Amino acid sequence: MDNWYELLVDLIVIAVFIGGIAQFRTPKRARLGTAITAVAFGAALALVVYRNTVGQLWVVGAAFVVGGIAGLVVSERITMTRIPALIALQNGAGGGASLLVSLVELGRVSLPTDAIGAGFALAGVLVGGVALSGSVIAAAKLDNHLRIRAAVPGAYDRAVALALLGFAAAAALALTVTGFERPVAFAATALAPLALGAVLALRVGGADMPVLISLLNAFSGLAAAFLGVATSNEMLIAAGAMVGSSGTILTLVMARAMNRSVRAILTGGGPKPATPPATPDAAGEAHAPATEPGPELAPKQPPSATAALRQAKGALAGATSIIIVPGYGMALAQAQHEVASLARKLSQAGKLVRFAVHPVAGRMPGHMHVLLAEADVDYDDLYEMDAINDDFASTDVAIVVGASDVVNPAAITVPDTPISGMPILRAHEASTVIVCNLDDRPGYSGVPNPLYTDPKSILLFGDAKETVASLIGEHAR
Repeated sequence: MDNWYELLVDLIVIAVFIGGIAQFRTPKRARLGTAITAVAFGAALALVVYRNTVGQLWVVGAAFVVGGIAGLVVSERITMTRIPALIALQNGAGGGASLLVSLVELGRVSLPTDAIGAGFALAGVLVGGVALSGSVIAAAKLDNHLRIRAAVPGAYDRAVALALLGFAAAAALALTVTGFERPVAFAATALAPLALGAVLALRVGGADMPVLISLLNAFSGLAAAFLGVATSNEMLIAAGAMVGSSGTILTLVMARAMNRSVRAILTGGGPKPATPPATPDAAGEAHAPATEPGPELAPKQPPSATAALRQAKGALAGATSIIIVPGYGMALAQAQHEVASLARKLSQAGKLVRFAVHPVAGRMPGHMHVLLAEADVDYDDLYEMDAINDDFASTDVAIVVGASDVVNPAAITVPDTPISGMPILRAHEASTVIVCNLDDRPGYSGVPNPLYTDPKSILLFGDAKETVASLIGEHAR
């Protein structure tokens, strides 16, 4: 093998990349993993430039400098609440790059001599186009630039999505039959997946958004892997395959945690039927809660904010076990440091304090983990839904900080809503529930939350940073 040393170098870079990814298993080593993978990507880019003839090298250098400066500026100015939208845009950028380069490759290959390269380039165009447009729409929705609420789409919407999928496949087939030099076939092949990605992303909303982001991340990785096969780039194949496989696994895990299927999320199907948990009556016999929607929720008004705060402090003082449920409102208020401080003070007082994290809390996978790690919360204190849900019934106080949909009992008691059938954190089973939310409005799904009218709930409405700080007698920073 004449170029065995090049393959060896490629394997070393791939190994470094995998080693960096492996560090993401724990939040404490995630920063190190980010640095390692950045070095691997930089080395891969340098090798690509070195091994290929570049007519205008200064263009590559200028693009690298401009992109690097833009990345630094964005990373310095972006806030944690806008990170999900940024992640979605980065997914789209990866899909868009694969789309453009795959189109260039299609213009260079010839059939039937390079049928394999043409096939994978076409796959890169189709998957990359869906990732690009879908990610842009997702980013716009997450950043509140596109206000489309989640709804259960009808057969018409599904027909449009299926028609676009068929058109994309037909355009790709026409391109291979008529020849890659046909501009119309080229344009149709590029535009069809872009339209399909936009339609799919527009249909998804509510608690399904984190699943969509994860799925689009997998698409961008798959598109890169397809492009790697088309260009015979081993490093691109390896990196794309890892992103695609990990994103797919995460998507399936999150969908399962929501009692949904990925197909249902993309096609507008409702959640799988869920049986509400039985509750014992005074005689000790179990009965399922009523599934008929009750009267329209009215906000529960405590006598005064001061009285509610006094009541909440009294509940915490008498509690021995406490579970904190963080949500996207905590990110909006940037209250993670106050929440961590409250948890530490309660722990120092001899109380058992744990965090319950729903799989889709926030706007992206792992959003709450990142925020709490930033506030130096020990990873061992974070519990996934399945590991802690049964403990709410024996917990003295549950503190909800900026969460609504993931603790909304309507998901298991009210049918035919965007969150019906979705497993929730059963905070309503705790003896007392302290709600530190901005107000009593529904969460992202638009479904009213009966927790706000539960007699056991203490409502501390307002900015979460201020209300949580008031629980520990401090001023919000």
